[in-house]
Amino acid sequence: MAKRCYYDVLGVNRGSDDAAIKSAFRRLAKECHPDTCNGDPTAEQRFKEANEAYEALKDPQRRAAYDRFGHAAFEGGGHGFGGFGAGGPHGFGTDFSASMSAMFDDLFGEFMGGTRRPRQRSGRERGADLRYNMEITLAEAYEGKTAQIRVPTSVTCDDCSGSGAKAGTSPTACRTCGGVGKVRASQGFFTIERTCPACQGRGEMIETPCPSCNGAGRVIRERTLSVTIPVGVEDGTRIRLAGEGEAGVRGGPPGDLYIFLSIKPHEFFQRDGADLFCRVPIAMTTAALGGQIEVPTIDGGRSRVKVPEGSESGKQFRLKAKGMPVLRSKQQGDLYIQVEVETPKNLSRKQRDLLKAFEEASNPDTSPASAGFFARVKEFFEGIGE
Repeated sequence: MAKRCYYDVLGVNRGSDDAAIKSAFRRLAKECHPDTCNGDPTAEQRFKEANEAYEALKDPQRRAAYDRFGHAAFEGGGHGFGGFGAGGPHGFGTDFSASMSAMFDDLFGEFMGGTRRPRQRSGRERGADLRYNMEITLAEAYEGKTAQIRVPTSVTCDDCSGSGAKAGTSPTACRTCGGVGKVRASQGFFTIERTCPACQGRGEMIETPCPSCNGAGRVIRERTLSVTIPVGVEDGTRIRLAGEGEAGVRGGPPGDLYIFLSIKPHEFFQRDGADLFCRVPIAMTTAALGGQIEVPTIDGGRSRVKVPEGSESGKQFRLKAKGMPVLRSKQQGDLYIQVEVETPKNLSRKQRDLLKAFEEASNPDTSPASAGFFARVKEFFEGIGE
């Protein structure tokens, strides 16, 4: 029986691009799947035919040869191009299920867990990442520091050097999967691949486990590590120490250690990015008459701030470059001093008399805001009366 044209098998034109050919084969492969073909006895044969066509047309060189010589391009001795061998269009014997499994992995990998990755044994598993929470002061965030921390973690077993096998022995290949880490089960003409249940995908078995680690290749110990806190870190900053996490399983690479920083509330300062804010209460007389106040700075020093006459609560004064340094930068934030006018309390008789005398001597110009407000209130009520 003469073979059908490969383009007719896939239902595409000769000028179709690679994407169209792949899409056509994907459609046919889905139609031939046992879940959709409803027991059609011709499904396997149709898939073989589609697979043969796809193998010939997906490769530019093979496609060019087919366009020139037709099916003769892939027959033994045909124009020097050669056949595909056991894995080509004619290799549908005992390797058919494996061939189709690889094909589906290539075409539909994105639907079954993302991008396709090369198969590999997982005997040397990477260790887990660890998290360590550290609290520092605002002054330490300003200056930076080097801290010593103690972390309980899994480390490589010294007795077996991480192999998990007793000294003088070594792991052997798993007899169930032959060291591959995966086993296959056939369903019809499909092959399902899963993790080997005997070795859990490691591909190795330990006949005589190390008595120190019970075959895990690692033991729990407390380690002392040095952590450098850079200048200008903020609350929530994460520092990564590569390779300082848990040791890998049976000699695998270690994970990483992540230091998460939190900053204690400061007695005087509130932080907003690189800027600092400080609320400073001042006496009523200082606010009214003006004067100078002395305020602390984050570097441990002091700065003088001139308060102008008639200052009100909430007025801010900016001290340039007196804030926090910016992480990994030469820039520095500012310090904002916000004054809060304090109302006198616990007055003596003399102070009361002085304030009464002051009140009697006051006029609307002394307290323009309050005088203006109550004047508008009076006009409001007079307007209602009218």
